[in-house]
Amino acid sequence: MQKIGHFINGKKTEGGSGRFADVFNPATGEVQAQLALATKAEIDDAVAKAAEAQVGWAATNPQRRARVMMAFGALINENMDKLAEALSKEHGKTMPDARGDVQRGLEVVEVCMGAPSMLKGEFMADGGPGIDLYSMRQPLGVVAGITPFNFPAMIPLWKMAPALASGNAMILKPSERCPTVPLMLAELIKEAGLPDGVLQVINGDKEAVDALLDNETIQAVGFVGSTPIAQYIYGRACSNGKRAQCFGGAKNHMIIMPDADLDKAADALVGAGFGAAGERCMAISVAVPVGDKTADALIERLVPRIEKLKVGPYTAGDDVDYGPLITAASKERVKGLITSGAEQGAKLVVDGRDFSLQGYEDGYFVGPTLFDNVTPEMDIYKEEIFGPVLSTVRAKSYDEALDLTMKNQYGNGTSIFTADGDTARDFATKVNVGMVGINFPIPVPLSYFTFGGWKKSAFGDLNQYGPDAFRFYTKTKTVTARWFSGIKDGGEFHFKAMD
Repeated sequence: MQKIGHFINGKKTEGGSGRFADVFNPATGEVQAQLALATKAEIDDAVAKAAEAQVGWAATNPQRRARVMMAFGALINENMDKLAEALSKEHGKTMPDARGDVQRGLEVVEVCMGAPSMLKGEFMADGGPGIDLYSMRQPLGVVAGITPFNFPAMIPLWKMAPALASGNAMILKPSERCPTVPLMLAELIKEAGLPDGVLQVINGDKEAVDALLDNETIQAVGFVGSTPIAQYIYGRACSNGKRAQCFGGAKNHMIIMPDADLDKAADALVGAGFGAAGERCMAISVAVPVGDKTADALIERLVPRIEKLKVGPYTAGDDVDYGPLITAASKERVKGLITSGAEQGAKLVVDGRDFSLQGYEDGYFVGPTLFDNVTPEMDIYKEEIFGPVLSTVRAKSYDEALDLTMKNQYGNGTSIFTADGDTARDFATKVNVGMVGINFPIPVPLSYFTFGGWKKSAFGDLNQYGPDAFRFYTKTKTVTARWFSGIKDGGEFHFKAMD
């Protein structure tokens, strides 16, 4: 049985806790590796070593740090297929989806190649008589990233690239369900020239998380996961005086107006709702057609598209649309929510509960599922399902559809499909959601903007990647300077402010 440990001081280590977690193949249900779970002592030792390494890294000028990012990006490109295959094997994603996972992380690395321009301060000459003022952005020190299973490459790269480019050291605690790719990335960035100890990858469970949150050396914590855990981490980190940036769950709505191109809307819903088995915080899980005529026509288009979806293991090739869920517990939870939706009165148009794949009967597969006539009181509407389930909530008007989106507790992403510019502009202006798509189903911003939700989808003032990431991982120091020149006259010095 393969054993997976940690990456400390530039090399892989086995870990000494004696505690392990099983790493499964989601397509077969078989245990494929055992993962060492770090103790508090191991965490504290890794943090101490990172603090030592960070001093020299912070003193390295930003351009040289950017060169490490350039070399790192090139190595990610060279190893794209290896990274994607390792990711698919542990997560269950199809190979095209896994490559996309790596690619979206790589794009943030590419932005960090221009880190020097992000780290510039401000300057004002003659703010007062002979007085100059300037500010500088300096790294925080040691920071931590706690990342989820659903994007084992992308989100670790979203965390580590700007943190490291800013001159910090990082302790990365990836999901214990998909640990291999973060360890591979650590080896690649070492090869790119990152000094040993600046990036430490520690695997663990809640004991490791709490050790990171309580360690006094760690200055900031970034997290992506469920809302309850995001709230917990945000509260504990802040109470310990740390910066915190915690992203939680989502219930993303897509409004379909009567004037929308319904074929394009249906294609968008199938891709956004069922891609990656729905295990995306930006997945569209609620379709909101406006008017019964629109709803009937949309359902008519969705059913044949959904029934044609191919579900299978990543080894089946690039024509598979999505793979298994991450765990057996996830599969049972999703099937339970589908059952509750039917029992609570929603119309189950396509039922994926009995899906089975020959030769993979023990895998964590759930077939694509479509509901109609869902109401906001139902569990399938209130809870984040995180599976291949699309709920249709019919709205009588645009205002009702907008109100439905705005009253939802989550505010990660939303979109509207319409041919009317006034409606689209009104929606984008009014809706209280962090990322908005117009005729675009999954509005994840490009890497030189910034990613973040509102309401219970995010805790903290600053977003991931883009300019906000550099603000989060640095602190501003402002200097007020006045210089004097001495003029010798008869043995005495008379001082005047320099011009």
